[in-house]
Amino acid sequence: MGLVWLAVTTLPFVFVVATSLKSQEETYSNPVWSLPAHLNFGNYVEVLHGAFLSYLANSVFVVGLSVVLIVICSAMAAYAFARLEFRFNHALFALVVAAMIVPLHATLVPIYLLVRNLGLYDTKFALVGPYVALSLPISIFILTEFMRQIPRELDEAAQLDGCGPLRIFWKIYFPLSTPGLATVAIYNSIALWNEFIFAYVLTSTPEHRTLPLAVWDFQGQYSSNIPAMLSVVTLTSLPLILVYACGQERIIKGMMAGSLKG
Repeated sequence: MGLVWLAVTTLPFVFVVATSLKSQEETYSNPVWSLPAHLNFGNYVEVLHGAFLSYLANSVFVVGLSVVLIVICSAMAAYAFARLEFRFNHALFALVVAAMIVPLHATLVPIYLLVRNLGLYDTKFALVGPYVALSLPISIFILTEFMRQIPRELDEAAQLDGCGPLRIFWKIYFPLSTPGLATVAIYNSIALWNEFIFAYVLTSTPEHRTLPLAVWDFQGQYSSNIPAMLSVVTLTSLPLILVYACGQERIIKGMMAGSLKG
């Protein structure tokens, strides 16, 4: 069963890469699943000489800044829900969990109007706010369950040393939550790297658009050149595959650690 699933998930990517290395003539004259007779890297050179690197830089900036803010904000909120006693703690946490079921597209029009009114439309920062806000519920949920497993004795020892809640968070909970933080960072990096609809609505020029829009924009430019089009898809997917391949173990450990009772 595992080998069948491996084939199902791997073969499409193999097909995309193999086709991107073919010439345009070879694509139409040979069978679809045939391997390229000669490796043709000209498609990649053509794409990289275009605006692809600009899209890549925008994605790295937007996703990187968003993930940093998500990790910090969700960790602080999770610490408050997991360890601080305050009025409406459970009610507010239930509200955060309930926000996870809100359809993202239902917020598209209000977010668009808000971004326009703030003067951020068609800028690199237009996507950061929505990305952070929409990613916080699931991130807070993951980290809250994770931090609840940290022994309370550490809080008591830190309080005896004169540490306040903020210092306890930075000195104890933040470092001990590294597996959970890695899970949140990798999970959101993958989700935001592929995000299309908000990037499409909140930006309008190639100078500020991210990689999912590169595939959309290059579709018109290379609509009849299938190998070049699949070269864009390969280059867009490659960073994501590398990040997931390096971080999948941390995701599993973080999820498992947050689900086990101490």
